[in-house]
Formats: sequence, C-alpha cells, structure tokens
Amino acid sequence: MELRDIEIFLALAEELHFGRTAERLHVSQARVSQSIAKQERRIGAPLFERTSRRVELTAIGAQLHGDLQAGYRRIQDGIDSAAAAARGTTGVLTLGLMCAQAFDQASILARFKDRYPGVELRFREVVFSDPFGMLRAGEVDLEVTWLPVREPDLTVGPVLAREPHVLMVAEGHPFAARGSVSMEDLADCVFPQPVSPVPAYWMEALMPARTPSGRPIPADGPRIATFQEAQAVVAAGDAVCVVQGEAARHFPRPGIAYVPITEQPMGVWGLIWRTAHETPLVRAFVQSAVDTLAAAGESASAAEVPQVPGPARAVPEPAVARG
Repeated sequence: MELRDIEIFLALAEELHFGRTAERLHVSQARVSQSIAKQERRIGAPLFERTSRRVELTAIGAQLHGDLQAGYRRIQDGIDSAAAAARGTTGVLTLGLMCAQAFDQASILARFKDRYPGVELRFREVVFSDPFGMLRAGEVDLEVTWLPVREPDLTVGPVLAREPHVLMVAEGHPFAARGSVSMEDLADCVFPQPVSPVPAYWMEALMPARTPSGRPIPADGPRIATFQEAQAVVAAGDAVCVVQGEAARHFPRPGIAYVPITEQPMGVWGLIWRTAHETPLVRAFVQSAVDTLAAAGESASAAEVPQVPGPARAVPEPAVARG
C-alpha cells in the first residue's frame, strides 16, 4: 500500500465523506474512490459501508484504521525529526540567566519549548561579577543580561524588558522609611563592589559613577560576587545596593527593604550571544522571543544599544544590534 493511499484511507476514516476527503487532500473525489476500492480489493473485504446518506467504517476498516494510524504517526514523526535536524532545531540549547529572569521570561521559554519539543533547554546561573565569562567560555549559548552591552565579539538581540531600578537597604536604614530616594542621596551611601573587574559602562547602567550634580557615588564597600552576597551585606547594614526592579518582586527578605530611585534611567534587559557562534538554535530562540513580545504588543527594539553596521540577521533587523 502506497503512502498516499494510506493518507486517503486515514482521511476518509476521519471525515466519513468522500467530497470533504478530496478537498482536504487536494485530490479529485474519483481519486479517493479509486484508492479505497484498490485497498478493499487487496484486503479482500469492504473497509467502509456506503449509503446515499452516510459513510461508516466496517469492523475490518476500524481495525485497519487503528493499526495504520499508529504506524503513520511514527512515519510522520520520523520525517519531522529529520527535518528539524536539517534545520538545526534539535539538540541542546543552554541559556544563561541572571537573578529571576527565568520567571520574567517564562512566556518566551514556553513558546520556544512548544515550537521545538525536540530541543533540550538547559539553564545556567550567570553572576554579575562575571557577566560574559560563561558565554565566552561556551558554557552557555546565549544569555539574558542587562543592557547596554558593547563587546566586539557579542551580538545584542531583542530587548526583553524595561523596569525601574530600586535601592536595596536594611530595614533599619534611614532610607527604608522613605517613599523614594534621589540620585543625589546615593552619594552619601556605601556601596558594595564586584570581586572581579566588570566593564565600567555595563555596571554604570545599574549605578552611575556620579550624581546628576557631579558628586561621586563611591563603590568601595564590601566585595561581593553574587546577588545573595549583596543581600547579606545589605541585611548586615554594611552597605546599600542599587538593584534591578525584579529584585523587589522576586526576592523579598526579612530585614531588607526596597526603595524606588527617582531621576534614574530605566533598567533594560536583553539577549546576547557570541557572534561567531550564532547557531540555528540561537536564532530559533531569538525569533521565539521576538514573536512573544509582538504577541504581547511589546516592542522588541534594541534602540538603547548603539547601531553598528553588520551582516543580515536571521531575526527582524529592528530587534538586533551589534554590540
């Protein structure tokens, strides 16, 4: 039995109508009738009972339908798997995430998993004290981080979220009882510093080096490597810390308060990846992000990132800029 005859039989078993089956498969009604008659001659028994008003499977037809349907699905799964492999959309994709971005980007993760069920999506935590190390070492394929990122070997993709920064303080700190603090207030505070060097421009997007009037904002307090360490020194009263707004939503802790900061630019989160290692899986994830944002009525523009000429991209041009 040829594959097309199997498809005709299965379609007719579902439609129970010769005309609708022909329309569904884009063949003539005569072709459907001929195929079924050929199959019945080969088997030696009717597969359908036909009257002027209805078409029904016979007992043998129902048995054949159950057997063929399972086999046909396996054939289609095999074809789909081969096609996905040819497109590079099988395998493992490792995503680097900071803080609570796994929760904030849940809709993007769900869309990607729905589109590419054959891909194993793995997660690694990226710490702010080494924002690009895991990416450059090949331990993650792409990463969610705050922008801007201006690294010559990294591509900056779509902006995923924008939200205000907040000041994390101990509950006993004088600022904890205030409705907000200004950028000028930060010059009088002690701030922690990363244990290892990070790009100054990248860190300044979170905490500027100076207030609007030009007063220095010192970052010479306790040395920290992770967000948990930042919370520890803040809770102990040894420092205060400017953090992304997600912290207040996802990391409430006893002894810690989050205070809005006025006059500071919004925090911006986006996707980045190694330009020289842009794989089909990376492009598939980026496109899933762009489509998810569009479905939510949000822009995927990376307008905050300087535009640098580059080769044509696999995602819409407004969504990607060279870092």
